[in-house]
Amino acid sequence: MSEPQGSEGTTQRLPVLEKPTVPEPAPPPPAAEGGEGRFWSPRRVPAAVVAVLLLAVAGLFLYDITAVRAEQPAMRWRRELATQLAERPLDDTWVLVGAGVAAALGLWLIVLAATPGLRALLPMRRTQADVRAGLHREAAALVLRDRAVEVAGVQSVRVRLSRAKADVSAVAHFRELDDVHADLDAVLGDAIRGLGLARPPSLSLHVRRPGKKG
Repeated sequence: MSEPQGSEGTTQRLPVLEKPTVPEPAPPPPAAEGGEGRFWSPRRVPAAVVAVLLLAVAGLFLYDITAVRAEQPAMRWRRELATQLAERPLDDTWVLVGAGVAAALGLWLIVLAATPGLRALLPMRRTQADVRAGLHREAAALVLRDRAVEVAGVQSVRVRLSRAKADVSAVAHFRELDDVHADLDAVLGDAIRGLGLARPPSLSLHVRRPGKKG
């Protein structure tokens, strides 16, 4: 098959369409592992209780002040409260009790505002910058218990898991205690790392023989 000829007998090259190169997107920056803070509780119940109490007290005082402005007598409870506050000394028992209750409530609100709460939710390491994950403490303790009972010689296991420590108590009914302890230490160490927690708890392991019956 002959190539197409031009008017002067010369060979003409067909135009070549080049596909424009599209630059590859830059990879996302790696997410920082560790250092994740705890999840903050919304504190809906304490906030709702405080809001309702403040609304009730403010509405009662507003109603009484409006009644006084309308030349109506003040409520009896407010007149009695004003009299008691004016006549009772500062070292009176009821004054001290009321001040103590108010200080305790204020301290409780400050603690709620300054602490994150949600102690049962353990933060996990971030693998994506825009995703946060958490693991319930009971679920993590259940994983450790299931891994521990798979070790040969282990009869029963009890796991207490906190944010900083995993306290494991195992009962071994056969094999040497040192061998069971070594196997449990290796298995539970891998299990704790496999949980993917931002702050892996330290392992405290105790292995003992079952108690005597009767």
